[in-house]
Amino acid sequence: MTKTEILRSSIIDELLTISDKDFLTNLYTQIKEAKLSKQKHMLSESQVKMLIMNEEDVKYNRLISQEDLDKNDLEWIKGL
Repeated sequence: MTKTEILRSSIIDELLTISDKDFLTNLYTQIKEAKLSKQKHMLSESQVKMLIMNEEDVKYNRLISQEDLDKNDLEWIKGL
């Protein structure tokens, strides 16, 4: 057995002796969260393109303030 397998087996042996439901629930939650945080998220081609466009907008200062955006939205709504 590898060191990892031995460690896993030892942990399982210890877990089998624990009867505290709250402790086990908390441990289970932590394990699930740790696994999720290590998962890689694959982006679609269109998502990657949008991120690149966003970076270019920031780089070339093609930005609009939230206030100006709100004004533009109101003008557009009034024009409907």
